[in-house]
Amino acid sequence: MVALLPIESEVTMKSTSADPPPMAATVGGEARLSGSGLPIALFSIPLGLAGLGGVWEAAVRHLNVSSAPADLAYAASAVIWAIFTGMYVVGAIRRDSGGFKVDLRHPLFGPLTAYVPVIAILLIAHYAPSLGEAARWLTYVAVAALAINAAALVAHWLSAPLEQDAMHPGYFLPVVAGPFIASIGLAAVGGRSAAIAVFGVGTYFWLLLGAVITSRLFFGTPLPQPFKPVLSILLSPPGTASLAWFMITEGEVDHLQGAIGGVTLFTLLVQLFFLPDYLRLPFSSQHWVFTFPLAVLGNVGVRWSAGLRFDGWEAIAWVVLALSTASILAILGGTLRDFLRGLVSRRSGGVGRERR
Repeated sequence: MVALLPIESEVTMKSTSADPPPMAATVGGEARLSGSGLPIALFSIPLGLAGLGGVWEAAVRHLNVSSAPADLAYAASAVIWAIFTGMYVVGAIRRDSGGFKVDLRHPLFGPLTAYVPVIAILLIAHYAPSLGEAARWLTYVAVAALAINAAALVAHWLSAPLEQDAMHPGYFLPVVAGPFIASIGLAAVGGRSAAIAVFGVGTYFWLLLGAVITSRLFFGTPLPQPFKPVLSILLSPPGTASLAWFMITEGEVDHLQGAIGGVTLFTLLVQLFFLPDYLRLPFSSQHWVFTFPLAVLGNVGVRWSAGLRFDGWEAIAWVVLALSTASILAILGGTLRDFLRGLVSRRSGGVGRERR
């Protein structure tokens, strides 16, 4: 399946590091830079599915719906995450190229190496009731892996500074959204104090990197059109912060939650002005970048509606749930359509060669 997923043309970012260029990997017939056989960007697929599971998990809690959609989304995420992780690790070992280290130091792929532990944290949080006491230790291991990954990235950024135009919103993943997601996972297994601690880490880097990335977007060269989807990641910091604080406070809408909610709402308003650009993009697997922010918005919307309990809150929560789910399923449907087309095309090509 992976070989048939087209990856939209990516931007070659510049770095002042003297590291050798990463190895080229061929996906969808095109050369792609990666230290492993599997492009790390494909992990946005299981992340988006885990996010969709989170939306329905909120609906199970507040709207009394069946847990089947959440379980299905998490199961799909777990299977794809396990397959992709295995392929990524095996590819790096077979190439004997220090693939993970190459990706870690790459100005584009570096932040994306946090996908693996971040998705693991979300999956463990969902399956915690079934895992029992093991869930706590598995969460600590996944959070520790994320912390090591983030620390290695920050150390590399400090020792081999990037050019301004190399920065993009994906840099929020390991040190901002990652810690907020870690906070969610820790709160889910009863580690409230640890959850607050990593929430502080996410807040610190949100303020720090937020200024840098916003400056790059304001004053740097414009992002190429195919790279526009990463702008949707700007929703992830406030959205995941809101979800983390909901987990820590057990659903309370306090003053801090109100402040984060205001930032989330304004960021969403900004995103609405990008909507025409997003809709003009030709469909590709790059659209999976949209899925996690969409899921986070749906999750936050359901929890905020339930927390405020205004007249008609359930109807609003259902609308938010439906919009978030429909958008993600549309991207999933488009991906499956392209996969089937590619499969038919390959089979047709094979039959044609046999006839010759």
